Amino acid sequence: MATFLDVHGGYAGVSPDELAAALAADRACAEPEGVRLGRGWLDRASGLMLRVVHGPDRETILRVHERAGHPATELVEIPQ
Repeated sequence: MATFLDVHGGYAGVSPDELAAALAADRACAEPEGVRLGRGWLDRASGLMLRVVHGPDRETILRVHERAGHPATELVEIPQ
């Protein structure tokens, strides 16, 4: 299983409920694809969210984010 750091923009000013809904959508789309969502960080001022993601490959992780409704703007593989 590969490990990535994903970057999402557009989260400036989101409420805790909006963030929770986005994360729930991620989880719902990730589990059937064998993707595990790890620790994440949100910079509310810039609206950037970073998260560690484990999955079979880059394409699967990108597809999960597309289906959840908030595509990753960047996906960087972390060497093992």
